[in-house]
Amino acid sequence: MESVVENKIYLIKDLARLSGQTVYTLKYYLNIGLIKEVGRSPETSFRFFDDSNLEQLKKIREMRRQNKSIAEIKEELK
Repeated sequence: MESVVENKIYLIKDLARLSGQTVYTLKYYLNIGLIKEVGRSPETSFRFFDDSNLEQLKKIREMRRQNKSIAEIKEELK
């Protein structure tokens, strides 16, 4: 029997809580292209995120702790 691993889906407020970032910061990262939503609700226009976004935010947070600029982070994550 095959094991299927599914990513959990998060709303931006959940992603903020789990990543230790603010919703404002996540919206900023979305606007500048550091993270991307994985989907959007057609009814409510809520953005959806998954575990890959959470991992990306962990990387970004660590780079920010190393005093890297947003431009440096964008370049590294290309």
